[in-house]
Amino acid sequence: MAWARRAEAVHTRAGPARATRRKARARVGWAAVLALLACAVAAGLPAAGEPVPGARAAAVELKFSELYAGQSVRGLVFSDKVKRLAGQTVTMVGYMAPPVKPKFTFFVLTRVPLTVCPFCSSDADWPADIVLVLLPKGQETLPTSSALRVTGRLEVGSHTDPETGFVSQVRILADRIEGL
Repeated sequence: MAWARRAEAVHTRAGPARATRRKARARVGWAAVLALLACAVAAGLPAAGEPVPGARAAAVELKFSELYAGQSVRGLVFSDKVKRLAGQTVTMVGYMAPPVKPKFTFFVLTRVPLTVCPFCSSDADWPADIVLVLLPKGQETLPTSSALRVTGRLEVGSHTDPETGFVSQVRILADRIEGL
């Protein structure tokens, strides 16, 4: 009964009109929230935790050690993670291999810094886990020896670039490149 005395004391201190106005405002507030929820459901918005259609997915971190699951008679075998992430936005951290020219529209991302031009050496000098990074159309970049974080859409499978003849197994169509 203590709660009843407290409620009665609040009611008498504030006056019955003030208590009634508070209750009415609380009802209006909840009614507004319910109306917004009803509109969201009617509009077909996804429930909490579901992806929003057309929204850009967060980039998934991909490491060089996660590119391949092993090797077969036919060559390197893509990991399940790489197969699952094909076509999605990923982020990788690595180093730019030395380029052939001062400005360029693509570069090779490697796990460790390389000192040799990738086009000037044989396949034996190449690490197996390299990624071709393609810049957005019309953009160029300059060489750097700093570590880079590359974010973009992942492509997998053998591809020969028609302009350069460069063959790649893993590519990132870069949206963003950050120096670290």
